[in-house]
Amino acid sequence: MFAAQNNTAATRPARAGRSQPQADYRITLDGRDLSRLIAPSLISLTLSESRAEEADTLDIVLDDSKDTFAIPKRGSKIKVSIGWVGKPVVDKGTFTVNEVEHSGAPDIITIRARSASMTDAMHERREQSWHRLTIGVIVRTIAGRNSLKAAVGETIAAILIDHIDQTHESDMSFLTRLAKRYDAVMNVKDQNLLFMPIGTGKTVSGRPLDVLTITRASGDQHRYHISQRESYTAVRAHYHSNAKGKRKSVVVGGDNNKNVKVLPEDYATETEARAAAEAEFARTQRGQATLDYALALGQPELFPEMPVTVSGFKPEINETPWLVKKATHTIGEGGFTTALELEVRDDPTTDRHRSHFRKGGK
Repeated sequence: MFAAQNNTAATRPARAGRSQPQADYRITLDGRDLSRLIAPSLISLTLSESRAEEADTLDIVLDDSKDTFAIPKRGSKIKVSIGWVGKPVVDKGTFTVNEVEHSGAPDIITIRARSASMTDAMHERREQSWHRLTIGVIVRTIAGRNSLKAAVGETIAAILIDHIDQTHESDMSFLTRLAKRYDAVMNVKDQNLLFMPIGTGKTVSGRPLDVLTITRASGDQHRYHISQRESYTAVRAHYHSNAKGKRKSVVVGGDNNKNVKVLPEDYATETEARAAAEAEFARTQRGQATLDYALALGQPELFPEMPVTVSGFKPEINETPWLVKKATHTIGEGGFTTALELEVRDDPTTDRHRSHFRKGGK
């Protein structure tokens, strides 16, 4: 157990009379609230939330120079909420301890955990063929055999896949490949297997996400980057006609043949080829501009897929609709900060701005 080895557990220091906002958090281990025990010894808490196939990660670093703590067991469950004193803390889910390190002197314990349910079984290789099934059925089947609850976006759940093989491939790897083909978010959070289109601006239940506005005055530093490396005007995907076996293709985007990205995989049907081309085209458009932004005061409500607008920068930055790709929340000596990785959000009202990226506008 990750617990005190003596009875001198300190309480959270008083904050009365302080003008600066103070970070707050709740940490429980296997159901036991350890927030007060940890408070005097916390060196840093870092929570990284990503929409990629990687699990969300949690790192907790503690001063153990007084031999206060026992080393937690791998597999223990840590539940974390973060925020500010005087405001409700934001639940960030449950994590499973997978690494522990004790170093010194001075003695320090480092606990690394990843989002719960990203289990070893998800990484076991399997052999299975999926034939004439919707994405919803496939995702729910995989969720069921891993004791997870499926949360699938309504539109993507209805997509019919003619045939796809899971050959010597783990469920995690297979779902990651499927998500990339259909430009979807795939992740496991708190016993839920999430699978939904990227950038829809909605929760799985269909509730619209609030668009968060961030000003430059809120941040310590930023990095805006435009890349022409992937400034494709179109994407081409090949498929085989069932009738004659002839290799055909579909093109999504413009018709400039000098700037077309060709996908290496051949697809079973025209429908699947078009879906893959549309997904890759959306991905290349999102990646043409990125914004890394460090918030001086952390915002615990930020998470991947949240739509964001910014102000106080150059017009090109301000006019771009942004989407959170990754959020890293850190509580430590520097207070509570949030680092964001943003990419271009798909917004039909910003065709002019997208053209600016594609043409290398001035």
